[in-house]
Amino acid sequence: MIQKRFENTAKAVADIHDGATLLVGGFGGSGLPSHLIAALVDQGAKDLTVVSNNIGAVSDGVAALISNNQVKKIICSFPVGPHADDLIARLQNGTIELEISPQGTLAERIRAGGAGIPAFFTPTAAHTELGEGKETRMYNGRLHVLEQAIVGDYAFIKGYRADRWGNLVYNKTQRNFNPVMATAAKITIAEVDEIVEVGELDPENIATQSVYVHRLVKLEAECEGRVLVNG
Repeated sequence: MIQKRFENTAKAVADIHDGATLLVGGFGGSGLPSHLIAALVDQGAKDLTVVSNNIGAVSDGVAALISNNQVKKIICSFPVGPHADDLIARLQNGTIELEISPQGTLAERIRAGGAGIPAFFTPTAAHTELGEGKETRMYNGRLHVLEQAIVGDYAFIKGYRADRWGNLVYNKTQRNFNPVMATAAKITIAEVDEIVEVGELDPENIATQSVYVHRLVKLEAECEGRVLVNG
């Protein structure tokens, strides 16, 4: 019997090591794996490279890892927001590295990583500071920039329902960066609201297949005593 369910988020993140590359799903607070992030804050792994669309939208997002001195480098498309002051201060004193990637390019870099494509050319960021120092080529009379794929040691994602094999269904806008990040990590950990038996999910609604999900945590027990974004 395939068993991917973990008792709690603490056990699910216990083996994340210093220096790991972590993909964090969500778009602002929607689809944000808040409980997994909180567990990693408690676990304390350091020198992380974190890949996320944004860092400053909510206090229990990637900003929590940054303020806890756990992040060495952040790769994102949107580093501004109400919690960006801490990031700016760390950039100025050299304690954190920031790599900005246009949103569509970021999504494609992660998708490419999951598909085994090492790099691709895109016209986005050509003739801008974001394209400086990167290989370029002309295609159809337009300059393109070579972008490297992104893969992670771990991915944190948020789903709505899962079966015990790890097939996932998302609730509306939870389907942002979560499905693509699930494919691009060695170990994908999903927090979900409900875990059901195999066969109970409509196959037409499954957006992330079980082959990409390695660990599951149901949030019912995790929610007690915590007020976190759970969209």
